[in-house]
Amino acid sequence: MFYVIAFIVLVTPIALTIWNIVTFIKYVTKKEEKEYVESLEIAAMLLGAVFTRIYIEFAGIIFSPWNKQLYNNQLHSMVAPENFLTIMTCIIIGFVSYYFLRFAPENKQTPLLLALGISGIYIGIAICIIWCVQIIPHAVLIVFPANCILIFIKLILITVNSRSELIWNGQVSIKYKKLSNFLSKSTNLPVIGFILLIPLLGIVVAILFLFGQEPNSMIKAWTETADWTLSQKIAPNNIQLDEHYLCTVAAGGHRKVVKPIRTGIRHDHSVIVNRQLCVANAFEQVLEEKIPKTHKVIRKIYDNTGYPISKHINSKITADIIYFLMKPLEWFFIIILYAVDVHPEDRIAVQYPHKPKPSQ
Repeated sequence: MFYVIAFIVLVTPIALTIWNIVTFIKYVTKKEEKEYVESLEIAAMLLGAVFTRIYIEFAGIIFSPWNKQLYNNQLHSMVAPENFLTIMTCIIIGFVSYYFLRFAPENKQTPLLLALGISGIYIGIAICIIWCVQIIPHAVLIVFPANCILIFIKLILITVNSRSELIWNGQVSIKYKKLSNFLSKSTNLPVIGFILLIPLLGIVVAILFLFGQEPNSMIKAWTETADWTLSQKIAPNNIQLDEHYLCTVAAGGHRKVVKPIRTGIRHDHSVIVNRQLCVANAFEQVLEEKIPKTHKVIRKIYDNTGYPISKHINSKITADIIYFLMKPLEWFFIIILYAVDVHPEDRIAVQYPHKPKPSQ
């Protein structure tokens, strides 16, 4: 089942992309398309959004601001969460414009609405282009916006040609014939689009300002990020969580419960350290020194159980519960340390140092 799902997730976007490119080239060269293309376009965009969300999940991209502490290979959001409303509004404008131009009856599209629809498509194309530039480090994510760009450009060509046919067939009112003919010329579309973008964007910015968005939020949405092409922020180094599930507890629980005391180095990367973790590691060190053969057996059992357990510690509450369950063992470890070590607190204190030991 896993391989079937993986196959679908990998092959479907590729197949839809190839189909999209073929239909785009066919329309540009022959000015024709099949009746079912509209439904496939909708399906392609919906599936593209779903598969993009799936990939984001597997890639460890977290919807969080650039200054939030992340773990292991997680990445911050490619769009600043505080400005996401602006980007989402522009995306909605693009897709609403697509729906209007694609499905509204041609003889009902007035010249002004037609021009505004094309301007909305331009907004959608601009967002997709910036998205592609922003996510270059994860090129797989480019597939969805690149397909949207092809669909949007083809729609503009379809709108221009359809409008021209209506004019030549005399189905457009004489009152608007000159204006419609002017708007239908592809050479005029960029000018008209940019002219109408100014008031359209002005209205959008004014409305978004009422919802707490800044006038320059369109720019800050891409630059107030880390880990991406247009990012201008440097995120804090990720804390590493590994197979030692007490490391997961120390980093993942509520601070008032697990009581992290500092950062330390484990396997050459930074981890969050609390006293329970240091006590457990100091106890293991004593076992390794005093009874090495027994230590190997215990270590093997711990490795086989610790990592599977750590995979289920995916919330602060779970980490807190594990912390409390480990408390009796922690007290047992302390008793052993105080029984066999002359300076037990010194041994505990030097576990997971801030810097790795220098090479011999």
